[in-house]
Amino acid sequence: MLAHPDDESLGFGGALAKAAADGVEVFLVTATRGDRGRYRGLRAAEAGHPGPAALAALREAELRAASSVLGIRDVTVLGYGDQELDRANPREVVAEIAAQVRRVRPDVVVTFGPDGAYGHPDHIAISQFTTAAIVAAADAACEGIEGMPTYAVSKFYYLAWPHTTWSAYEHAIQRLVAHVDGVERQATPWPDWAITTVIDTREFWPTVWRAVSCHESQIAAYASLASLSPRHHEALWGAQSFYRVFSAVNGGRTRETDLFEGITQ
Repeated sequence: MLAHPDDESLGFGGALAKAAADGVEVFLVTATRGDRGRYRGLRAAEAGHPGPAALAALREAELRAASSVLGIRDVTVLGYGDQELDRANPREVVAEIAAQVRRVRPDVVVTFGPDGAYGHPDHIAISQFTTAAIVAAADAACEGIEGMPTYAVSKFYYLAWPHTTWSAYEHAIQRLVAHVDGVERQATPWPDWAITTVIDTREFWPTVWRAVSCHESQIAAYASLASLSPRHHEALWGAQSFYRVFSAVNGGRTRETDLFEGITQ
């Protein structure tokens, strides 16, 4: 459950590609089409920008191409306004995401943490809405979801990048900040002790890079990645770190190496 086209590749690509390669059916729900983003570095008001509607169509096509590279089976785009997700009707969004949970019936759900990675309001909103939707999907009394049996997710995770990952990412691309209500927000790494799950995704960094490259409209932001050595690409996407919000199938202080630990088929 993510906010924008390219979140799936830049933030979660290694874990998604590994799961797909392991035979897991991977489904993606993206809340917006990224219609208020830049186009090849151009702001919406600048000459050469195609405008919100055209950019939305382009970015959805890029999202589907990247998802195909990662091995994602099914992509759903909810169509909420980019940079406006935190102002959407909570009952509506939660019910819509809960309906997707009931439709797909996933063992594991992943999304952004409550900090939105670097304070991005849309990332924070999708974290909150997804957390609420997982509860709603298991509740027969939830309003707005009809004709679909309840479903309880087995495991739920937040993305949890440590200092080493953020350092590699910001060195390769740029310092990520969000300016919200006159306040500058920036990435705050998760402490190592709080990270419950680290997945070895070194085998999949080339796949992640191919998926990132599908987002051609955003390539100005990623141009520096093309010149990175394989060693630096591996530093970026050679491991994926998560915080286990809850699990109905396992627990304890031992760090996991697989999102599906404890789940038996």
